[in-house]
Amino acid sequence: MSSCTHVFQISGIKIREKKKVLVQGIQQLGGKYIGGSVYQHCSTHLIIPQVLSSEKFLAACAAGKWVVTPDYVLDSVKNGSWLAEGPYEVAISTCTTSAFYPVRQWREKVASGRLKGAFQGWRVLLMVQEPTRRAMFKRLLKAGRAKVYHWPPPSHASVTHVMAKPITEASKSHNAPCYPVTHIVQHLFGSNCADMKFNITDDELTERKKAGFVDLSKLETELRDYVIKQEGRPRLFFLEFLGYRDPYRPQSQATETDFRNVGSMIECGLFIEALDSIRSAVFPGLLPPAPYLVSLLEYAQQGNATTVFLKTFQQVMYNLLITNPPWLATRRVKKYFTQVLQCPRCKTGLWPFLETAISYCLSGEVTCHPLPGPALPTLLHFHCDLLAFVLKLFQGELHSLTTGDFLLPEGAGVSQSSASGSLLYGTFWTVWERGTLLSRAVKQLTQLLVQAAVEDYGERDEKQELHLADTLLDLLSVLVEFWCQQHFKLNQNLVEKGLKDLAEHFAVISQDVSSVILAELVVRIRSTRLKLVMADAIFRNLCCRNGFTVGDEPLSLKKMVLSYLPALGTLSQSPTGACLSQPGRTSHSCTSRGIGCSAQSSLVNETCPEKENIPRGLNRVNAAGETLLHRACKRNQVETVLQILALPGTDVNVKDHAGWTPLQEACNHGSTACVEALLRHHPAPVVDNQVGGVTPLHDALLNKHMDIAKLLLEHAGSALLEQTNGNGRTALDLVSATSQKEELLRSAQVGDSAPRNRAATEVLNLPLLESGSCLLAHLIFSYQQERGLSSCTQPSDKSHSLGYKLVRALEAHALQRVTVGWMDQRAVRLVEDAETLLELGRGSCLGQVSQAVKGCKGENTQFLMEILEDLKSRGEALVAHH
Repeated sequence: MSSCTHVFQISGIKIREKKKVLVQGIQQLGGKYIGGSVYQHCSTHLIIPQVLSSEKFLAACAAGKWVVTPDYVLDSVKNGSWLAEGPYEVAISTCTTSAFYPVRQWREKVASGRLKGAFQGWRVLLMVQEPTRRAMFKRLLKAGRAKVYHWPPPSHASVTHVMAKPITEASKSHNAPCYPVTHIVQHLFGSNCADMKFNITDDELTERKKAGFVDLSKLETELRDYVIKQEGRPRLFFLEFLGYRDPYRPQSQATETDFRNVGSMIECGLFIEALDSIRSAVFPGLLPPAPYLVSLLEYAQQGNATTVFLKTFQQVMYNLLITNPPWLATRRVKKYFTQVLQCPRCKTGLWPFLETAISYCLSGEVTCHPLPGPALPTLLHFHCDLLAFVLKLFQGELHSLTTGDFLLPEGAGVSQSSASGSLLYGTFWTVWERGTLLSRAVKQLTQLLVQAAVEDYGERDEKQELHLADTLLDLLSVLVEFWCQQHFKLNQNLVEKGLKDLAEHFAVISQDVSSVILAELVVRIRSTRLKLVMADAIFRNLCCRNGFTVGDEPLSLKKMVLSYLPALGTLSQSPTGACLSQPGRTSHSCTSRGIGCSAQSSLVNETCPEKENIPRGLNRVNAAGETLLHRACKRNQVETVLQILALPGTDVNVKDHAGWTPLQEACNHGSTACVEALLRHHPAPVVDNQVGGVTPLHDALLNKHMDIAKLLLEHAGSALLEQTNGNGRTALDLVSATSQKEELLRSAQVGDSAPRNRAATEVLNLPLLESGSCLLAHLIFSYQQERGLSSCTQPSDKSHSLGYKLVRALEAHALQRVTVGWMDQRAVRLVEDAETLLELGRGSCLGQVSQAVKGCKGENTQFLMEILEDLKSRGEALVAHH
C-alpha cells in the first residue's frame, strides 16, 4: 500500500452499483480502495459527487489530499491510465460567477512543503462531551497535523486552542482562546463556508461572530499596505514656509532696478552703503547681481566689518530667500544661490563653504583658505548665522517636496524643476553617490557634528551660545529626510540600508564620546526615523563596550523588551567611569577596529582563529523553532552549550515557536550541567519567564528534578518561590515531602544572601544607566511613531479595523500560524510587536527589568519606567477590550 500512488476512499455515493463500478475501475488501473466510514490518513484521493459536510471530506481538505469527482476514475478507465487530477477537482459555485475550489489552497501548500497540514502548530484541548463526536473531531484535527489533548491536559502542554461542544464557562477558563467546533470549517474555508451550505446552527454562527474570525491571507496585505503608508509619510514640516510668496504670482513686483551704482560703491570700498542700496531693492523676481553679494561676503569674512554690517548682510540674504525661494523658481534662481553661497575666494561649491564655516566655529584647521585668527567672536556668530541660513534654505526645499510644491504648475511660464536638481542634492551627493545616503560630504558632516556636540554639550564654554551642534543636527535631519523621500518609493530596502549605514558610521566615530553627550544628542534629533536608527546604534555600541552583546536581528518591540532591558541592567552594574570618556581616550572596544557590534558578530566565522570550535548547525532552526542551543540543552550536551555561549551575540533567552527558552528546556529534561552553564553565563538567563503559567522552577519540580530546582533558587533567591503557575500554585505547593520543602527554602536563603543578588539591587554606574535609559526611552518612543504601533493597536470594537483583526488573529492562533507563508518581514514584525504588547498586558516581559533599574530614582530611568508602564497599560486595554 505504501508504494501505491493512488489510494482511494469514497464518500457521499449511496447507490451500490455506482460505487461498485468505481471500485472496479480503481483496481483495474492498479489503484487501492479503502472502505470504512472514517477517514484513513494513508489515502491519497477522496471521491465525492459534490461538496459534503462529512468527516472524510473535511479531513482530506485538512490533510491536503486530492478530492475529485467520480468522473476522474471513469475517464481514466476509458483512457487506460490515470489522468491528471486537476480538471476533476471538486468545485462549488459561489455567489459570483466564478467557481471556488475548497481543497486547492491546502493541497498546494502541503505539496510545496510549506505546511504539513491545515492545522499545523495547533495544540488543541478538545472538550466534546459525546464520545463518538469527540473521536471524529480528534481524527479530523490530527489529519491536519494538530496535536490533540483530552481533559485534563498534561502539565507540560502549551495549548493554543480550546475547542468545545457545547461551550461552557469551564471551557473558557483556560489560557487559550475557546472556539466552537465549527471553527474547523471556518478555518478551512473562510468566508466561502456560507456558499458550501454546511449545517451551522444559529447558536454556532453567533459563537463564530463572537470569536471574530480573521482572514489571515488578507491580513498580510493589509499590514503591508499599512507599513508602506507609515514609512512613506513625510516626517518634518516647516509651517513658516507657508507664508512665502510665489515670485511668479506676486501681489506687487518692482520694475528693473539699476545696480550700477552699487558696483561703483564696492569698487570705492563703500561696502556699508552698497549693502544698504541692495537691501532696499530686494523684491520678488528681482535679484541683485551675484558678484556684488560675493564681494560683500568676502569683505565680511576678512574680519573688519562691523556687527551692524554683518547683521544687515544676513537680513538681505533672508529677504532674498523669502522673495525668491529657489524651490519655486527657475534654474536661473537656483544657479544664482549656488554662485553666492560659496567661498568668494576659492569658489569650490556650497559644501566646502559650509565645511569651512563649521570648522572656523570649531577652531579647526580644515578651511578652504586661511581665515582671520584667532577666531573673532563677531565672525563666529556670522559663520554660525550663515549655517542657519543655509539650513533654512534646505528646510524650504524639503518642505516644498513634502507638500508637493516642488514642481511648478503647468502654465507658470517656466520650465519644470525636480527635486533631483535641488541645492540639497548638489551639495551632499555627486551624481555617482545618489544611491547611497552615506556620501563623502555626509561622512564629513557627521564627523563635524561629533566635534560640535562635544563642545556644545560637554565643555559648556562660551561657544555654547552658538548652538552649532543643534544646527548641524537639524541639517543632518533635513538631508536624511530629503534623501529618504526621494528613494523610498523606488527602493525601500535601499532606504533601510542607508539609514543603518549612517547610524553605524556615527556609532563608530563617536565611540570615545561620553555616553551623556551622545544621549543628549539623540534627544535633540528632530527626524523620528533618524532618531530611531541613531538611538539603536548608539545603545548597542554602549552595550558592546560594556561586555553585553545584543543580536543583530531587525529592531522590534520584542527585541527591546527581551534584549535591551536586560542589557540596561548590565549597564547599571558597569564599573564607575565606564564609557564616560572624552575624545583622545584610546578605545579597545569592538568598534575601535572599524566594525560595529553587529558586524563583528556576522564576521565571526571569518575572523575567529578557532573557527573549528564553532558548532555545526549553529544558526539552523528546526520546525519547532528550536535553535542548536535549545537542542543541546534538551540532550544535556554541555560542551556544545559552552561553545555556543562563548560566541559573541548569543541570545541566551532565545525562544522557540512555543515560547520555551533553552533554560526551560534544560529544566524540563533534567539537564543539570546545562542549567549550571546557563546560570554562570553573562548576562544570566531570565529565570522567571512563564509559558502557559509554567516557570523553569515549576517545570523542574513537576519533572522531579530537585537538583535543578535548588540551582535556580541559589541563583535567584526566594523571589522565585512567590511565583504561581496557571493554577495558582507556588513551587512549594508542588512538593509534598517536608524535607524537600526545607531543602528548597535553604537554597532560597543562599540565593538571597549571594553577593551578586545584593549587588543587582544597587546601581553602580548612575551616569551610564541614565544615558542608557534615555536612549532606550527615546528608542521605544520613536519606534512606536515610526511603525505606527499606537494607531495600529488602538482598542476598537469595529471588526473592519486593522487593530481588531490583528489582535483577534493573535488570540485565535499562535504567531507562527498567523504569519506562516508571509513574505513581507515588516508585516511579520508588526504582528510580533502586537504580540509583545499583548504579553506586556498579561503581565509578562517586564520581569526583564532588573531590581536596580526599577529602584533607580534617576530622571531618565523613571521616564523609561513610565513608558514601559504605558505600554503595559495599552496591552491590558487590548486584552480586556478584545
